Amino acid sequence: MFAADGWTDYEILDTSGGEKLERWGKYLLVRPDPQVIWNTERRDPRWRKANARYHRSRSGGGEWEFIDLPKQWSIGYRLGERQLTFHLKPFSFKHTGLFPEQAVNWEWFSKIIRQAVKQGREAEAGDPVRVLNLFAYTGGATIAAACAGAAVTHVDASKGMTQWAKENAAASCLQGAPIRFLTDDCRKFVEREIRRGNRYDGIIMDPPSYGRGPKGEMWKIEENLHELVKLTSSLLSDRALFYLINSYTTGLAPGVLTYLISTEVVSRLGGTVEAQEVGLPVTDSGLMLPCGAAGRWQAS
Repeated sequence: MFAADGWTDYEILDTSGGEKLERWGKYLLVRPDPQVIWNTERRDPRWRKANARYHRSRSGGGEWEFIDLPKQWSIGYRLGERQLTFHLKPFSFKHTGLFPEQAVNWEWFSKIIRQAVKQGREAEAGDPVRVLNLFAYTGGATIAAACAGAAVTHVDASKGMTQWAKENAAASCLQGAPIRFLTDDCRKFVEREIRRGNRYDGIIMDPPSYGRGPKGEMWKIEENLHELVKLTSSLLSDRALFYLINSYTTGLAPGVLTYLISTEVVSRLGGTVEAQEVGLPVTDSGLMLPCGAAGRWQAS
């Protein structure tokens, strides 16, 4: 399992009965988690001291119960010599604007980018390491890649999420960094980039199970992911460094991600693929809570 165990501002304190007790900075949240199918004893007294709790409805969706939580707050993550800062706020579908488990992927590709920069890749090629972040949400991966020295193209279909990502970049002191923030349908953007002849040294994708583009374009991961992998693989440059797919969809096991990436990326560029579950440590039990899967390709 790829374990995101480098946090100090975030912690899963305990899990039980379909819920997890989390510490986000100085605030405690209780949120549902479909992976928590056990019903262990809730020994931690902080279960009863949460600042907010998300109640899932039996008919779908749910709502927040706010006890003592600000509308917005921030947490940080130390990545190498840089401090990343993320604005958080509770909004629909139990989310806060950040997936902490992705820190383990930030560590992985940031190391690759920093090593390439250190070895003079920019000077040799005449331009910086170029990274494309699709379905980029509030910009966690974008900020991590930019801090490592990459020029990043950030694409998300939601104007609100793109604005949130800009705010996170500014909070992380990246106002002048080479980041392009674009609100666009990811597949259509990729198709245009292919026609324009643009290429990237690293690609990050975090596709949803279902979604719609800015003009109502339908996305279903089981039907559309392979085609998108095929399209994006053609955007990788001859000096490509890495390729990453994140998945929170139940049917996309690590082996499926390995097969997809091997078929479309390794067949053209060689390199190696590794896919595993992504997880976060649980303080009470000392065990890992699975939080999706990631497929990683790295050049030889």
